[in-house]
Amino acid sequence: MIQKTLVLIKPDGTQKNLIGEIIRRYEIAGLKVVELKMLKAPLSIVEKHYPMEKAYLESIGEKTIAAGQKVKSAYDQGKKVVTWLRKFITSGPIVAMVLRGEDAVAHVRKITGFTDPSTAEKGTIRGDLGTDSILKANMEERPAYNLIHASGSLEEAEKEIRLWF
Repeated sequence: MIQKTLVLIKPDGTQKNLIGEIIRRYEIAGLKVVELKMLKAPLSIVEKHYPMEKAYLESIGEKTIAAGQKVKSAYDQGKKVVTWLRKFITSGPIVAMVLRGEDAVAHVRKITGFTDPSTAEKGTIRGDLGTDSILKANMEERPAYNLIHASGSLEEAEKEIRLWF
């Protein structure tokens, strides 16, 4: 099924001049860029993109636990990480784009690689170009610099595309 999905190249990706390489990898894989803009992310959008909702915060905190760090509560850890993410995503320019293609959401997630660059498979964007880890980021009280946000489901993609475009 043909789908659209959202990708954000985060400030670490733009600062490292990886915009072209990241887009190239998606295009080579058969995805088409149908909308694209570079912007400084407004906090009003970022707060909706990274919401302070219980289930979402717990899912973010679970990634810390899966990375091997002990925390008192997934929820509390998620709140910290989302606070760090909000500050980071608004710290510099980002590129927001809508990609279209066959099973675009899953296809983009596969090309992007796992959230934690230190465990992302080689051949993925994060596995090849990422240099950070969730554990290191948490020790330094900041988000993992993983270059990209990619929508996790078709419903999330539809919501995020409306939010950013």
